[in-house]
Amino acid sequence: MDQRLQGWVNLLWLPLVILFLIVDRICVRKFGVKAVNKVELYILSIVIILLLINWIRLQLQK
Repeated sequence: MDQRLQGWVNLLWLPLVILFLIVDRICVRKFGVKAVNKVELYILSIVIILLLINWIRLQLQK
């Protein structure tokens, strides 16, 4: 893909990241740091597990 086009595609993800940060800050104010950190840790661990499962699946396809 052309680098200029890739740059524009990457910019399309920027509003999603900004929205995520805003929601995170609102949740921290509402629920507290400990509760939000625990939920974020669960989400991060689920994403890592899914990535590992996908990597294993791709390795088995060869």
